[in-house]
Formats: sequence, C-alpha cells, structure tokens
Amino acid sequence: MKVCSVLVLSIVVFFSAFCEFVSCGDDNLIRMATLGGVREVEGFQNSIEIDELGRFAVDEHNKKENKILEFAGVVKAKEQVVAGTLHHLTLEVVEAGKKKIYEAKVWVKPWMNFKELQDFKPASGSPSFTSSDLGAKQDGHKPGWRAVPAHDPIVQDAANHAVKTIQQRSNSLAPYELLEVLLAKSEVIDEVAKLNLLLKLKRGSKEEKFNVEVHKTVEGSFHLNHMQQDCT
Repeated sequence: MKVCSVLVLSIVVFFSAFCEFVSCGDDNLIRMATLGGVREVEGFQNSIEIDELGRFAVDEHNKKENKILEFAGVVKAKEQVVAGTLHHLTLEVVEAGKKKIYEAKVWVKPWMNFKELQDFKPASGSPSFTSSDLGAKQDGHKPGWRAVPAHDPIVQDAANHAVKTIQQRSNSLAPYELLEVLLAKSEVIDEVAKLNLLLKLKRGSKEEKFNVEVHKTVEGSFHLNHMQQDCT
C-alpha cells in the first residue's frame, strides 16, 4: 500500500512539473528554438501561407507600434521547428512612400490556432535599395548582372514604368498592356539600380515584345534608359 502511495505521489509530482513547464514554458520553448535547425523555405514566392504570415507580421507591428507600414512582399523565408514553427521572414514594406526591408519572426502553433509576432525590426545593414535592386550586391557577390524574380515588386514597378513610357513615345492610339515580364536582370552601379527586362505587351489584338533597361535611383524614381522591340 505504501509503495502504491509513493508511486501515485511520484506521478502527481511529474505531471505537476510538466504542466508548470508547459504553462510558463512558452518563453522557454522560444529560447530552446536554437535546438531546431533553421532551414530555407523553398518555393515561398508561391506560398499563400507565407504571404499571409508576412501580412500578419506587418499588421501586428502596425497595431503594437501605431505605425502605417504597407506590406509589399516576402523577400526571404526560413523556418525553425520549436513547439510549432518559428517563421523567420525578410519582408519588403512601404514606409512613408519608400520601400524598406524588415525582418520578422512569427510563431505558429496550428493545433492551438495560435499565431504571434515575436520580433519585427529593420534588417541589419539594410541599404538604400531593396529586393531586386540589390541583386548585384547581395550575398557577397561581385557587381554584375544577376537574374532576379520577374514577380519582384520592384521589377513590376519598373516594367509598368517602361510600359507607360513606351505608350507616351508611341503614336498609337491603342493602349499598351503588360502581359508578362519574361526575363529580368539587375545590376547596381554608383547608387543606381539598372533593371534589364524582356517584356511581353499587348496592343489591341497584337502581342509584342520589348527589351528595356530601366534605371532606379536611390530616391525611388524610375527612368527608361533604353527600349528596343524584339522581333524574334
């Protein structure tokens, strides 16, 4: 009988300690996150979940800090297995009319319908340009043309500027419509981001391709430096 009592008491103590750890252990679990390896998230550009987490991070930061940041896109995504998943996100946001890079951490526990913003701060050493603008300088690469994602917000802004300028320089009454950015490269030289794009446009029922080079200054303005119709 005495042995049973001791056994029962041991079980009670164990579960009490376990419950205490769980109840007050959320911070502990985050601190233990280093035990789980951080890995790159492949294909995050097409992930609705990652996009929603990025928007959530910006919205939560705006609420907490009374800010008005606008979500522009997810530049990089990593994740770490903890009690759930800790998402490490590099975000592009619009702040006071200018695009900037922020880093955020979002903790998610799906089985508890739990989602919490753990950290949100400007990216360390973030330069003036963002996203594809920095393609030529990121990751220790030497300056030079590098391929960048066609869906990148800055690529899209540059493409739209090119289409608008092409329309202004054209004698056609039919408006040009951007169908697709087929290829995109970026290079940064002397504080100017150069974007070399192959655009697929539509004018009326006719489709046309243009090679364009758009320059973006550190102040954020675009300039169509070169355009040539691609007849291939």
